[in-house]
Amino acid sequence: MDHAEQHLESADSGSKVLSPGFILACLSAFCASVAATIYFCRSMSGGMEMPGGWMMTMVWMRMLGQTWTASAAMFLLMWLAMMLAMMLPSALPMLLSYRRTQYGRGAIRLGVPTLAVAIGYFFIWLLIGTLVYPIGVAFALATMRSSGLSDAEPVLAAAVLIIAGTIQFTSWKMRWLRRCRDPQTCTVLRMFGKNRTAWRYGLSQGISCAICCLGPMAVLLALGVMNLVVMAILTVVMAMEQLLPKPEWVVRISGMAIAAAGLFMMVRSLF
Repeated sequence: MDHAEQHLESADSGSKVLSPGFILACLSAFCASVAATIYFCRSMSGGMEMPGGWMMTMVWMRMLGQTWTASAAMFLLMWLAMMLAMMLPSALPMLLSYRRTQYGRGAIRLGVPTLAVAIGYFFIWLLIGTLVYPIGVAFALATMRSSGLSDAEPVLAAAVLIIAGTIQFTSWKMRWLRRCRDPQTCTVLRMFGKNRTAWRYGLSQGISCAICCLGPMAVLLALGVMNLVVMAILTVVMAMEQLLPKPEWVVRISGMAIAAAGLFMMVRSLF
C-alpha cells in the first residue's frame, strides 16, 4: 500500500470514527444535560440557614407533600443530568478510542455499541448517586437534630477538602488516571464489539473514572452539590486531566488549590 492509499484509508477511518451523527449526538446530550442541570439548580435554589453559619441545600429536603421515593427519583434525575454535563467532556476520548478500535476490527455500524458504552459508563455514575442520596439525607437530618453537629459542619467540609486535595498527590490517583487515559488497557476492549461487550466496557471505564475522580467529587459534595460555579470549575479540571498530553501539573495544581481552600475554610471556621 503506497502513501496515498494509506492517507485515504486513515481519512476514511477518521470520518467513520468522528462521524457527524456521533458529533451531533454528543453535542445534543451535553447541551441538554447542561440546560437540565441549570434548571434543577435554579428550581432548588435557596435553603435553610443552619447553626454554624452554613446553608442547608434544598436537594436533601422533601418538597411539601412529596414522598421520599419521589424525592429520591428527583435527585437521581438531577444527579444524572449533572454527571452527563460534568463527565461527558472527559469521557469523549474513551468513546472515540472505543469507536476507533472497533472500526479497526471491521465493525461498520458503531452507533448502537457506542451508545451501549455510554449507558454503561453513566450507569456507574447513577449508582453512585443512589449511594450519595441516602448519605446526604441522613447527614442533613442529623444536623437538623444536633446543633453540635451542625456547628461542626464547616470544619468537616474543610477537612473533606484537605483530604480531597491530598488525594491528588497520591500515586493511587495517578495510577487510576493513567488507566482512564489509556482505555486500551481494558481487556473487554480487546473483544469484538457486541452490545453486551460494549456495555461491560462502559461499566469498566465508569468504575475507573469514578475512582480517579474521587477527589473532585468529594469537593462537589463538600461545597454544595447545587453549586454551578464549582461544577463548572471541576468539569474543566477533570477534562484537562483527561485531554492534556501531560496532566501531572493539572493534578498537582488542583490538589494544592483544593487543599489550600480547605485550610482557609478550616482557619475561618475555628477562629
